[in-house]
Parts: sequence; C-alpha cells; structure tokens
Amino acid sequence: MYTEDDIRRLRWQSRRGMLELDVLFVPFVEEAFADLDKEDQDSFVKLLACEDQDLFLWLMERDVPSDPDLQRIVRVILERVQPK
Repeated sequence: MYTEDDIRRLRWQSRRGMLELDVLFVPFVEEAFADLDKEDQDSFVKLLACEDQDLFLWLMERDVPSDPDLQRIVRVILERVQPK
C-alpha cells in the first residue's frame, strides 16, 4: 500500500506543467487515489511515467493507450470528471 509520503510525492509528480493534465491529475491524487485498489494505484503510477503528449491525447480521448492497464486507469480518471 502507498504511504502518505508516497501520495505526497505522487501529488508533486502529478503537476505536469500542462494545465489540462494538472486539472485532472492533482485532484485525482488528492481525492481518489487512496481509495483505489492496489492494481489501479500501480497503474496510475505507471501512467505518470508516460510522456505528457501521450497523456494529453489519451485524456482528451483522441487516442487510447495500447497497454490495457493504462486504458483502465485513463477510464477511471475520465469517469470521475465526466458528467453522468
């Protein structure tokens, strides 16, 4: 499980310098990360290691990651912010 220190580091890593990513990632880490299961938490950490341009395309739904784990965590993030 991720400690509070780990989550603080992830919050810092979530600040990408691209507003579109920052407004998705930072609140996600602050409000949802701790409640995810371990596999989804690991997928989010893996997602943060990706290039900003890829992240932008995936989160703006212009492309889909080839990795199924990344596909799932992108969906989880988007479901949090899309109106129901």
